[in-house]
Formats: sequence, structure tokens, C-alpha cells
Amino acid sequence: MTNTSSSFLLIAIIIVSAASAKAQTADSIIQKHIAATGGADNWRKISSIKKICTRNTRGTELPVVITILKDKGYKTEFTVNGMTGYTIITDKAGWRYSPFQGQQQVDKIPDESVKQSQDLLDIEGPLIDYKIKNNKITYLGTDDVEGTECYKLKVIFPSGKEETIFIDASDYSLVRTTTKTNANGKEQLQTSTYGDYQKLPEGIIYPMSVDGGGTLTIKSIEINKPVDESIFKPAP
Repeated sequence: MTNTSSSFLLIAIIIVSAASAKAQTADSIIQKHIAATGGADNWRKISSIKKICTRNTRGTELPVVITILKDKGYKTEFTVNGMTGYTIITDKAGWRYSPFQGQQQVDKIPDESVKQSQDLLDIEGPLIDYKIKNNKITYLGTDDVEGTECYKLKVIFPSGKEETIFIDASDYSLVRTTTKTNANGKEQLQTSTYGDYQKLPEGIIYPMSVDGGGTLTIKSIEINKPVDESIFKPAP
């Protein structure tokens, strides 16, 4: 074997080894994160979540109710000035209604937006069983999030939506997500920061505070309570 061939072979081995190490690092981070939030088995047992919340926007607290039925439906209800609106996403369609903005009829959400919102039906999140869900994960190294060293993982969902997940390098909790979607040909970014983690009786560790365009505080949470699927249909 010539020296040139040996050099090419060595370079190829280094590249393959580096790629393998990177993949192993991503999987290691994911497994430690899952363990730190209660373990995959506990998360897989959850079929429904109902959260009673308040959203603080510019000093005003508004009541919010979020209901998720695994793989079937997601609904956010929000009340402003005594009027209740909602956003509904199912595995097939979605609707939006905001009467406090003068809306008199329910709007159907465009199919592309519904497609990119399917992860809302995934109670477990994108990292548990990510290969089965066809989520593609890339490790992007580390970054500083307001003084906290975090591992960065990039998730590409089957819909094409991209999300960057920041995981605390010390305790493997979720610190922040930055989500990129495309709607009506326009790219949109949404950043959410998570905190006030509490261990629920079901064994999972859940963030009771989410900051993203206003702070959402969970006042109470119900797990695996029966959910009437009719709530995922727009009101007549």
C-alpha cells in the first residue's frame, strides 16, 4: 500500500470514528435526559394530560386550560374579558377561534400548519423512542443559556419542522427549546424556557413554568383522567 493510500485510509477512519463518537454522544445525552425526567417507562404509561394554568402577559394573568390526548388531540382554551377562545390540533385537522379579537366564526388551520403541529400530540416528547417516531437527532455541541452550560440537540421531525433542544449539562433537565416552522412561506421562530420542575405521583418530572412570549404557570395537572374526545371538535 502506498503512503498516499495509507493517508487516505487513515483520514477515512478518523472521519468515521468521529461521526460514530458524535452519534454515541447524542444517544448518551438523550438517555441521561430521559432518566432524569422519570424514565421512558413512566412516560409511556401516560395517555392524557390536563393542565390548569395562568399566562402572565404584560402583567395581566389569563386563565388557560391545556388538554392532550396522546396521538389524538390537543386543545388550548384561553379566556380574555370573559370570552373563551381555543386552538385545536388533531391527527387530521385543526381549528382556531379568538372571539376577543372580533372573530365570529371558527377558522380551519391550514393543513401544513396542522402537519407541523403533530408533535403537540406526543406527550412523551421528541426524544423518547425518537427512532421509532422517525425524528432525526443531531448533536450540536454545547452552548451557554443564561449562565447554564447546555448540550444542544437538533431535532428534525417527519413534517420538516426543526427544533433545537438545550439540555442542562449538570442535571440533564430541559432548559430551552427553539422551534423553527414554516407557515404561508414564512419562517417563524418560537423560544420556550422551562423551569420549576416537580415530580408528579406518576413518577415523571414535569416543568410547571414555561416562558415563551409570556410566562405560563401550571397551577394543577391531571394525568390519565378520562378525556371526552368531542372536545377536539370545533364548537358549532
